[in-house]
Parts: sequence; C-alpha cells; structure tokens
Amino acid sequence: MNKKLITTGALFGMIAIILGAFGAHALKKVMPAEQLVTFETGVRYQMYHALFLIFISMKSEISEKTKKTIYYLVLSGVLLFSGSIYLLATNSLTSFNFKVIGFVTPIGGLLLIMAWAALFFNFIKKRQQN
Repeated sequence: MNKKLITTGALFGMIAIILGAFGAHALKKVMPAEQLVTFETGVRYQMYHALFLIFISMKSEISEKTKKTIYYLVLSGVLLFSGSIYLLATNSLTSFNFKVIGFVTPIGGLLLIMAWAALFFNFIKKRQQN
C-alpha cells in the first residue's frame, strides 16, 4: 500500500505542477482572472493531497486498513473535486457545457474531508488503545 500511496502522490504532484504551469502561462492569456483563480484552486488542492498521500505512506502508526481507506478517498476526491474544477474553470474554452457536472465538486470535497477524518480517527483510536 505504501508504494501505491507514494506513486499516486508523486503522480498527482507532477500533474499539479504541470497544470499549474499551464494555467500560469497558457491559460492566463485566454481566460478571465476569476476563472484562472478557480483553476488554481483545483491545482492547490490536488497538490495538498499529493503531499498528504506521501505523508501517509511514511507513517507506521497508521493501520494498513486506514491507509487503504485514505488512498481511495483521496483518489476519488481529487478526481471529482479538482477534476471538476479544472473542467468548470475552462468551460468558456470549449463547446461542451461542463456546468452539468458541477454537482460532483462538493462530493469530491466531502471525500477529501472524509480522508482527513479517517486519519484523525485512526490516531484517536490508537491513543485510546495506549
């Protein structure tokens, strides 16, 4: 599980840097500032969670079950949250109206919150056992 956490975290981090650079250089020329700020929010949250996955992989105090739960919550959460933000922010650049998928953004956010809650409750449980 640790290898999967690190590789996914590294991939998410790499993609976040690529998308951040793309937003700062290419999209800056064709998107209004408000949409660019929205795009950057997706990049920022993706990077936070890339680092979160790598952090989780290094902690032996976290059970494998909790690591697996966090992994799938973060994977799904980033895809739904950041992914939908990228599409919504660039909506004006395409002929498809991505506003129809806007409802998945808060679902992705909830999944990310649940991942952090899983970490929190793992440590509460460990503390009570000691």
